[in-house]
Amino acid sequence: MRRLNPIGRVFVHGMMIFLSLTCLIPFIMVVSVSLTSEAGINANGYGLIPSEFSLEAYEFVFRTPGEVINAYATTIFVTVFGTIVGTLIMAMLAYPMSRSDFKYKNQLSFFVYFTMLFSGGLVPSYLLVTSLGMKDTVWALVIPIMFSSWNTMMLRMFMTSIPSALIEAATIDGASEFRIFFSIIIPLSKVGIVTIMLFTSLGLWNDWQQAMLYIDHGDLTSLQYMLYRVMNKVNLAKEYGGVVTQTEKLPSENLRMALCVVAAGPMLLVFPFFQKYFSKGIVVGGVKG
Repeated sequence: MRRLNPIGRVFVHGMMIFLSLTCLIPFIMVVSVSLTSEAGINANGYGLIPSEFSLEAYEFVFRTPGEVINAYATTIFVTVFGTIVGTLIMAMLAYPMSRSDFKYKNQLSFFVYFTMLFSGGLVPSYLLVTSLGMKDTVWALVIPIMFSSWNTMMLRMFMTSIPSALIEAATIDGASEFRIFFSIIIPLSKVGIVTIMLFTSLGLWNDWQQAMLYIDHGDLTSLQYMLYRVMNKVNLAKEYGGVVTQTEKLPSENLRMALCVVAAGPMLLVFPFFQKYFSKGIVVGGVKG
């Protein structure tokens, strides 16, 4: 490949810097607005630097620290458990679909693909979860959504590229299917598995609908649903509060941004550790697809 001349390199680097800033500046503004007082936002609008520094939004969110800690603990457990177990189940299902010598490969692939097009709907899902006794338990937050047909098909594409000669050699040496799966398939599919783990963890971390449907006890409320209720309470208080002097003191715009920071902060800290696998997974998956 021919190397770029100095002008070309400056242009490419400039474009990369510009694109990076377009992604970074909105997040900086979100943090800045969350640290600005409501009066400062009303007077000066949004800015990259807080016009009137204030922690009132975060004080409002953490006014009941026990509730926030419980919500974080529930969401962390759901995310970690659902990511590990869900990815393992999806990988174990994708493996036989990737084997050309598996007798029921096409039937199993059709079964998984069919669920990508059609679903039973909300009412059957609710009846199933409640009939299994998972309502008002942490399992209702993780088991119904930790499996994804789309992610399973992506893993199948990664595993299909593994040379069948390796599997045949291991079989001749007397390795069992579980030994082949954990000793050969999993290590060679590391990029795809880490990519699916990231997708799964993001879905579990950002989910709030499961808590709304199945959880009545406050101790099991997920973080996203707790923040959703906080914002709803503020909106209702401002609209129907009646006492103007009290409702005017409630944060609104800066509270929205503070909720974004509280909800997205932990995942933003985790993402850089998986970024290289995520980038490789997207590129490889796109080529194989």
